[in-house]
Amino acid sequence: MATLKAVVRTARADGFYPVYIRVTHHRSSAFIKTDKMVTKKELTKTNEIKDPYVLQFCSQRILEYTERLNSKNIEHWTVKEVVEFLASGNDDVCFSDYARKHINRMIDNGQQRNAKNYQLALQHLERFLGTTQIMFSHLTSHLMNRWIKSLEQTHRAKEMYPICMRQVFKAAILEYNDYDNGIIRIKTNPWVKVEIPSADRAEKLAITPEACREFFSFPLPESKMKYPQTEFGRDIAMMVLCLAGINTVDLYNLKKQDYRNGIIHYQRAKTKKFRADGAYMEMRVPAIIQPLFDKYLNTKEDDDRLFNFYQRMTTSDSFGSNVNSGIRQICEAMGMAKEERYSVYTFRHTWGTVAQNDVRASIDEVAFAMNHAAGHKVTRGYIKIDYSPAWELNEKVVDFIFFSGKTSVREQKQEDTHFRLSFRYMVNGAAYHNGQKVAELTDVGFNNVDDVIARLVTMLPQDIPNRSMVMFKIVNLDKNQTVVYQRQKGKGF
Repeated sequence: MATLKAVVRTARADGFYPVYIRVTHHRSSAFIKTDKMVTKKELTKTNEIKDPYVLQFCSQRILEYTERLNSKNIEHWTVKEVVEFLASGNDDVCFSDYARKHINRMIDNGQQRNAKNYQLALQHLERFLGTTQIMFSHLTSHLMNRWIKSLEQTHRAKEMYPICMRQVFKAAILEYNDYDNGIIRIKTNPWVKVEIPSADRAEKLAITPEACREFFSFPLPESKMKYPQTEFGRDIAMMVLCLAGINTVDLYNLKKQDYRNGIIHYQRAKTKKFRADGAYMEMRVPAIIQPLFDKYLNTKEDDDRLFNFYQRMTTSDSFGSNVNSGIRQICEAMGMAKEERYSVYTFRHTWGTVAQNDVRASIDEVAFAMNHAAGHKVTRGYIKIDYSPAWELNEKVVDFIFFSGKTSVREQKQEDTHFRLSFRYMVNGAAYHNGQKVAELTDVGFNNVDDVIARLVTMLPQDIPNRSMVMFKIVNLDKNQTVVYQRQKGKGF
């Protein structure tokens, strides 16, 4: 059993002695500070407290502590665990304070972008509740469901914000609750009865190669600025598109050592902490954007950044924001409606779409070139990867968009699929029964499908039983169109 006693330790600079409750357990001691103080006059020669009011307060506090300890089996507790249990009392824990501490830890671990999402989620929850001091006891399932309902008009936040706050809650439970020793500081868990909605499916932002050509060839609006934002936005959009849809944060963070022999080597910032391969990628710089590399190259010898973006924008977020602003200004000059204007992600999506639709790359090839997580994690750990297939695919996409006038698959109008016949068309017709071809013709002079079937019926064997099904396959050889009909003997013919 722990032993508790009111004591003083050392005097402060003003001569007062803070009063503590000393906890001794398993021959180790720890102290719980009280809000009481005494002077030298209120101590005995052996520094025992003799002030009656302080002694009364401490005796009451020791009695409360003893009652609480009596309800627990502390035989295997350390003195630190005893003190934590007593100091926590029945007081609630502040969720807001813990969330901020959790976010700071994420920043320290290099998860700045994720930490920003957590910060936005916390701020929204605090605005909803009207306080920056949310307590864990405030977070009931009813309240959390009301908060989530307030997010239902958002596209992504309705899923992302609650998930962020749930992760903070889980981390706090692991840190504050000691189930082995019965120390439960967070007594409720509202998330058991909370259903988090799914975010809306991301809009497919890709545009056609024709729209790309129009965007990059559009005359830039006049500007008095030394570094026009429209020119900047167009240049970075071109770099993103011609580097297999590289993210702006990765472009911003490139170091001089990452660019060797015409190849950039980088780790995708978004997923490098979650992938065994560190989201590593190598991409050869195509000739079309080599002038842009030279244009934005960082010439300071004492700085390791590859590009001079950081001299104008201090963070990757402000870099991306400026790029998007420049792109949208061009779209506005092109007369595009606000809801139709592009962003830098438009060109990342476009690269993947053109690679799959027009260059005919497989989904796996597109994913590899865009540095997406693949399903072959074990295999990637066994081999030294050759990135040249991604370079070749990137060159094909660049050639299709900028060095050809080919029409995109997405823009090609579907041919009229309505099957028509006239006496001028060459027709092949065949009849099948039980999987075997039993009649065939190739001729002209048919005005419709029924004429073809009627001719084939005259050629059918007589031994086909009544009520048996016969398949008629008719091909318009001039239009390369095919139709198939079923007819039942004795009813259809």
